[in-house]
Amino acid sequence: MKRSLVFIFLLSLFAPAKADTLNIAPDDPMIAMIDSLLKLEHVKRDLFTYEEELENKYGYPSGHVPEISDSVIQERIAFMNRRTPFEFEYNEDVLKYIRLFVEHRRTFTAICMGRAPMYFPMFEEKLDKYGMPLEIRHLSVVESALNPTAKSWAGAMGLWQFMVTTGKMYGLEVDSYVDERRDPLKATEAACQYLSMLHRMYNDWSMALAAYNAGPGTVNRAIRRSGGKMTYWEIREFLPKETQGYVPTFIAVNYVMTYAAEHNIIPRIPERKYYEVDTVHFHKPLDFNHLSLALGLPADLLKELNPIYKTEHIPWREDHNYLYLPTNKIGVFMANEDSLYSWNAKGTDESHIAYTQEVYHTVQRGEYLSGIAYQYHCTVDEIKMWNGLSNNNLYPGQKLRIRKPAYKPVERTETTTTASSTTSNSSGTNTSSFSGDYYYYTIQN
Repeated sequence: MKRSLVFIFLLSLFAPAKADTLNIAPDDPMIAMIDSLLKLEHVKRDLFTYEEELENKYGYPSGHVPEISDSVIQERIAFMNRRTPFEFEYNEDVLKYIRLFVEHRRTFTAICMGRAPMYFPMFEEKLDKYGMPLEIRHLSVVESALNPTAKSWAGAMGLWQFMVTTGKMYGLEVDSYVDERRDPLKATEAACQYLSMLHRMYNDWSMALAAYNAGPGTVNRAIRRSGGKMTYWEIREFLPKETQGYVPTFIAVNYVMTYAAEHNIIPRIPERKYYEVDTVHFHKPLDFNHLSLALGLPADLLKELNPIYKTEHIPWREDHNYLYLPTNKIGVFMANEDSLYSWNAKGTDESHIAYTQEVYHTVQRGEYLSGIAYQYHCTVDEIKMWNGLSNNNLYPGQKLRIRKPAYKPVERTETTTTASSTTSNSSGTNTSSFSGDYYYYTIQN
């Protein structure tokens, strides 16, 4: 895939002064990709926790950056090289990217480590299916920082950064509503197929990675310019600048993800973990805003769990008719399924919703539109429409006009029921209530 994996941001906004000591160029595409993560919305919300008491197995003081000699790093690389079909070479370029991750971009490393459990089990399952080295799971860190909605300046998308044309070659469809390049499962399957093909072409995994980044045509031209050499390190000087840093960065990511604890890097655990999410099938089109109201979840979170959908509308298709939801909301979805379909049938306009009053909300430091919408049982798009906002940016002290709906989503409490504490409705009947335009149905034991 001939494209850069980076998002173009001004490096001067992020790069610390110490970066010069690494001898990495200011416009290095790997640094630009790394720093772009710090601008993502889910990072700015700071929905992470630290588990130092579990992860700090060497007892380092909080925030301490251990001094690890180059010779120790070299020994560790050599140990890793004996355990992989990749050629994990130790050289100055590999070392400078390792130093970048463990000294200058420790937050990036901690975030990727925290996100890894969300995707690595699935990656490993697919890699094993195709008989591929498990180290390739770290390639998605290089490509997208484990962000399924990552998009490069050239239009590459998803965890594995597929261009539209290449994605369609491997069954990833893209239209106005759905982008399967953003589907973690389907995109991983496609990446395994593409990388397997590239490995068959070159019979060398490092060469396959170079071709994945720059395209087989570019690699073939580098082979010709090198006089017919057939290894990455032999043709590296004839490759584009980005691809020259691509494999060294891949080796560095494998190192830091393996030896993070030795460098006192503590994973930043996301608010939602992989095992707390499950799938539910739906049978008619849905809408993220209505789903947010019914489930009592911010629409932004629902979109983050279902990155394949490009708009508020969730189309129904025979080949893609499932949603990822928090496990504790699966039952709520099933109980409200019919009313959710009715909501969508009325369209996404607000003409059918009755409002009782208007209030004004004063924005506090650290608040975001998704949290304010959740607080007032409305949607982000509604708040933007009521206040003429063109983006999601807020500032402390800003006044927001809020129209409170006549109905409120039913408050549901989730309890754990045991045989000795089970209660039931004395009449044995189900109950329902009418509020505004909608019926709310209460599930009995």
